[in-house]
Amino acid sequence: MTAPPWYRDTLSCLQSTLAALLLRQGEDPLACLGLSWEFLHVPGDFRPEEFYWPCRYPGDVVRSVMPHHPARSAWHTATGPDPFTGLEEELAAGRPPLIAVDNFHLPFRPAYNDVHSEHLLVVHRIDRAAGTVTVSDAQPPEFSGPLSIGALRRAWRVGPYSNEQNVFFSKEDGRERHRWISVRLDTPFPELTPARLTGVLTANLRGFTDPPHDRSGLAGLRTLTDEIVDRARHGDGRGLVEAYTFGWGPQAQTALHGELLRDRGTRWGLAALTEAGRRTEHAAHLWSAVRVHSAHGRSDPRAAAADLARHARRLNDAYARALEAIDEAVPALAGAGVATASR
Repeated sequence: MTAPPWYRDTLSCLQSTLAALLLRQGEDPLACLGLSWEFLHVPGDFRPEEFYWPCRYPGDVVRSVMPHHPARSAWHTATGPDPFTGLEEELAAGRPPLIAVDNFHLPFRPAYNDVHSEHLLVVHRIDRAAGTVTVSDAQPPEFSGPLSIGALRRAWRVGPYSNEQNVFFSKEDGRERHRWISVRLDTPFPELTPARLTGVLTANLRGFTDPPHDRSGLAGLRTLTDEIVDRARHGDGRGLVEAYTFGWGPQAQTALHGELLRDRGTRWGLAALTEAGRRTEHAAHLWSAVRVHSAHGRSDPRAAAADLARHARRLNDAYARALEAIDEAVPALAGAGVATASR
């Protein structure tokens, strides 16, 4: 049985597919996907996928998205004459897998027979007798239902492809692959109380102000945005293409974190936490200016460089203001946690 779709405009298919699995386990997607906030750039790791995520835990995207929860995952490449066998084993164990497919071959996607891009779906059921696979996709236009095994197999055989009209997701590595993700969620998860949120926010702040290396935290964000602008000034359109695709991940995470803080601040009557959430959401939306200006500026990077520098500066400033607001909200949140514990 599939859960109702859970979606936000800033999300990629990575967050929306994980939300479907969380709902199936009775968990709140916002509390799980919005709890962590960080910035991480891994040089040489970038891949032109809708669901690209710079992993703090290499090879484990789910643990990297939800580092404060007992969750883990692994990538697999199906081999042999029947690639569905591994998926059936996961389903038999009660764990719906995620599969990486090409939108070009999916009849319900707007890109059908038009544009290639690698996208995630949840697999809920494989019916060999009927020749169908039941999948769900919360990304608009939302879909939940059966596809023929043949249609899904065509979509699942991803790459290589090149898009003139969508260079942001072109894959030219010369290999066809049937990739999928196994996901383990050790639910029920701990309740998100004021005390638990206080601890996580303190850790998040430390990750920004005292990052483990120079490509993370506030310093890492400034380093990356400086590099994007510098590449534009030197006429490197490829750097702007990568900026558009890379930015989707941090934009989604920042938006969800802001929504979580705003939601819990309202729920718990903590105005400072609500304001911190609002400022964090504002930072998320400033990613749009950087990403869209990068996309439009790729054909003439030098002409785009000045405006891109202005958008990058606003993004960095917004991150700093959001972190200041969160730091100011932590004492009140900690006090709420103490009050709750003493009841």
